[in-house]
Amino acid sequence: MICDLETGVCGEAGEEEMEVIDFNQPKKSINLYYVTDPICSHCWAIEPVLRRFAEQYGDYFNLHTVMGGLLEKWHDGPIDPANGIYKPADVAGHWREVGEHSRMPIDGTLMIDNPVQSSYPPSHVFKVIQKNHNEKKAFEYLRRAREALFAFNQNISDKSVMIEIVNKLDLDGEAIVNEAEQPIGQQLLNEDFGLVGSLGARGFPTIIMINEENKGVKIVGGRPFEYYVDGLKQVLNQEELQPKQQPSLYSLLEKEKLLFSKEIEVMYDVEQSDVNSFIEKELSPDQYQMKEILGEFYFSLIR
Repeated sequence: MICDLETGVCGEAGEEEMEVIDFNQPKKSINLYYVTDPICSHCWAIEPVLRRFAEQYGDYFNLHTVMGGLLEKWHDGPIDPANGIYKPADVAGHWREVGEHSRMPIDGTLMIDNPVQSSYPPSHVFKVIQKNHNEKKAFEYLRRAREALFAFNQNISDKSVMIEIVNKLDLDGEAIVNEAEQPIGQQLLNEDFGLVGSLGARGFPTIIMINEENKGVKIVGGRPFEYYVDGLKQVLNQEELQPKQQPSLYSLLEKEKLLFSKEIEVMYDVEQSDVNSFIEKELSPDQYQMKEILGEFYFSLIR
């Protein structure tokens, strides 16, 4: 409640007497459908690229995360013969290969010792959070679940693990997981399956961007960052877009809780060898902690 006689302002005065402001925010005219699954290793691998794409170009589209149902259950026949997947243990080697190639760490030994029997239970939980809360909270759950599965080797189809993950989102894990086990969980998932079919998506990950004229582009599999930007330009029919500045590392870590080295490298165009010096420049030593898993460093803020 301070009023300044010189500036004629009650409250905080800006540095400039006259300031030009551009309120022309891009209209969110694009629907972006991300077809995925909690146990999709290639979806885990493209998280660094999709995060940067959403951070810098998210003002142009509405994100819809759609569950595709990668594994209903194991059976005697082939699950994914093209990749040599017939039983849970076959997944371990494939996952490790994806992790080594992408540098998004994947342990994979869980699939030998205590395999995920179905991706439907964590998908049900995702859908219930999406229904009862919002897309952002559901996406945060998906991230935490993938961290637990791929990096920290936890069975995310186990009820106690799902409850713990949801509790860490400041939600009632037991209530949400119990609701997800009811028929509503599968009903919501079936709605996604219908949408996946209408979009013509057959693999994971698939990104489909559709404009107001119901025309769009479909991008299947993990692609470089520029690929998604070019796809957005095509569907908007614009040669140039205005990306937002990347968030500060502190604010990104505050939001994401945990980031692997590869994610920082992609977000800020930093070489792997320069990550430590970049972080030391952006953060003070008492603000963050660095740990290592499966040969990769990851970072979080000190609370």
